[in-house]
Amino acid sequence: MTATAPREEQLWSRCAGCASLLYRKRLRRNLDVCPECGEHARLGAPERLRQLVDPGSLRLLPDRLPEVDPLDFVDVLPYPHRLTAARASTGLAEAVVCATATIGGHPATLAVMDFRFLGGSLGCAVGELITRAAERALDDRIPLILITASGGARMQEGALSLMQMATVSQAIAALREAGLLTVSVLTDPTYGGVAASFATNTDLVLAESGARMGFAGPRVIRQVTGRALPEGFQTADFLLRQGQVDMVVLRRSLRGRLVALLAATRAGRPTRPPVPRQEPAPRREHGTALARPADPAAGGDAAIAPGAGDTPTVRDAWDTVRMARHPGRPTTLDYLDSVFDGFVELHGDRLGGDCPAIVGGVARLAGRHVMVIGHQKGHTTAELVARNFGMASPAGHRKALRLMRLAARLGLPVVTLVDTPGADPGVSAEEQGQAAAIAENILTLTVLPTPVLAVITGEGGSGGALALAVADRVLMLENAVYSVISPEGCAAILWPDRSAAPQAARALRLTAPDLCRLGVVDEVVPEPATAAHDDPAETAHRLRAALLSNLLPLLDVPPAMLVRLRRQRFRRFGAARAGTWAGAR
Repeated sequence: MTATAPREEQLWSRCAGCASLLYRKRLRRNLDVCPECGEHARLGAPERLRQLVDPGSLRLLPDRLPEVDPLDFVDVLPYPHRLTAARASTGLAEAVVCATATIGGHPATLAVMDFRFLGGSLGCAVGELITRAAERALDDRIPLILITASGGARMQEGALSLMQMATVSQAIAALREAGLLTVSVLTDPTYGGVAASFATNTDLVLAESGARMGFAGPRVIRQVTGRALPEGFQTADFLLRQGQVDMVVLRRSLRGRLVALLAATRAGRPTRPPVPRQEPAPRREHGTALARPADPAAGGDAAIAPGAGDTPTVRDAWDTVRMARHPGRPTTLDYLDSVFDGFVELHGDRLGGDCPAIVGGVARLAGRHVMVIGHQKGHTTAELVARNFGMASPAGHRKALRLMRLAARLGLPVVTLVDTPGADPGVSAEEQGQAAAIAENILTLTVLPTPVLAVITGEGGSGGALALAVADRVLMLENAVYSVISPEGCAAILWPDRSAAPQAARALRLTAPDLCRLGVVDEVVPEPATAAHDDPAETAHRLRAALLSNLLPLLDVPPAMLVRLRRQRFRRFGAARAGTWAGAR
């Protein structure tokens, strides 16, 4: 709803759906739903909580965290200025409000996102607050309710915002293991990294009437495909028809539905002892199983793969982006031929598809059997088109998921090779549940009881990359990139000018040395003096050595310890740690 005039904004509102002029008090009594056409106006988090929880039961959780600007990001405005403006306009500390309360007498922990605050974007502070809310639910042994409203991950925090998808997902996984209900309520809009993680990997997914949800937004899909979108595309009713949500609920019925679900859960909940929560571990020292490399900025050299003979070339970030996209750069199939032995490819997601952008199967590495899964682009135009430029469909993510689970059952380590601009942004991908497919991969990787080693070999684009990169160790080739969004996309949104892509590339800190300093990447694998595509054999030799030096220590770690340490690795990507990384640059 939009105000008709400054003097009347407290008395009258105009409906965004039918343009009717509505008396504001009447509209509020109707829960901000237009009585003429049923349009559900967006709600701020405080009003949403007032509508849902029992009077007098609300207890807000702490929301003050260290100031986070891990990249010193500046577009047309410095990032801290945007945060200050958002806080002044909304009265909120961040884009989520977390609390405990009762709903119909049933206790629950709630995390309610607010789109008014920088588009409800998911940054380090938001991820930390939602994770703490999930941990509170685990401690209190009560359900967690997430109410989402977001445009996706926060570009100004780069790859660290991408990591929040894994951090929150593993908190959801802990609640699932403890037998505690998790519910997400999709409100308008829910897109990007939020849709592809905790908005869709809960036990139950409800959609408020009129909500829209998807991995890629409609504008992006139209630009990429050049197609008109189907009527009602990505709306709540569309999601219900596609089997992506449990129910569509009118706002006036939402509280009642939640009460019924909480009551059923409480009645059927088994009696279990409390699950001890693992606190984030302090940074480990070198020589332990999952040691993080020393910070190159502090004079350490552990970020360089062993045996490297060249001094890494310092390139401009935009030059590195172009290098990572070079059509001659070795692909996953090239590495399967040169780094591994005896590769046997496995096909299909067992649900009706076999995505050519994902290849995977069993192979040997120095005589040890491993499951290798990777994005496949190609070198020629025909190969790139046939492989959809390495952009996986939901069938591709589900194929990868099937192979990960098979590896765990067989006791095989998983090696993933990441090289994708992002997940498939097409209409059919959205119809088949792209966001939920990525979310399930991320959640599964957080609990997979076998070693997982990921390598960013070319482009690591957004959630499509993270779906294969939640790992015990993350390596990155010297001229690869890893980012929450492409430089062109970031420039178009924040500058707004696609010609500012080189500036955006520098601001996003997407190169291997930057990401190693931020702790997103554990080790940089140097390429030959020119680039990987100029000497593929030497690149393969170096990658093989790096894989072995990182994989062998993981083989000796018990499965339960692997999962615990992996969770600790991603739990560290919170607001406090982001501030520490920023200060270390």
